[in-house]
Amino acid sequence: MISGLNHVTLAVTDVDQSFRFYKDLMGFRPLCKWPLGAYFLVGETWFCLSRDANRKPAIDYTHVAFTVSQADFERTVRCLLASGVTAFKENASEGDSFYFFDPDGHKLEIHVGDWQSRIAAKKKNPWPGAEFFW
Repeated sequence: MISGLNHVTLAVTDVDQSFRFYKDLMGFRPLCKWPLGAYFLVGETWFCLSRDANRKPAIDYTHVAFTVSQADFERTVRCLLASGVTAFKENASEGDSFYFFDPDGHKLEIHVGDWQSRIAAKKKNPWPGAEFFW
């Protein structure tokens, strides 16, 4: 039985550039780095970068979201925008969110809230045909 999320790995074209992005801009805690990759901690989640010269940006909605506190949200968005990131979507869901691309075109999100706040909001205004199990 699956008991949790073990790690996230993103294919990147430039390990050094992505390492700086995730360490300096996103604030991830570096664990190790080598020419073909890097490991970080994001809270207790293991986050990996793996060099892949064939990396192609996704055109779908798939993305990785990271938690940010309400107190830090606006400052974090300003910092991201000042660094030159590009937004790819406006927030239309519960809780503050900012959707943006990393240097390789991976879709990322910073979000204020958690699954409990999302489910509570959707119970008040459910998607058509939604079933709730919690």
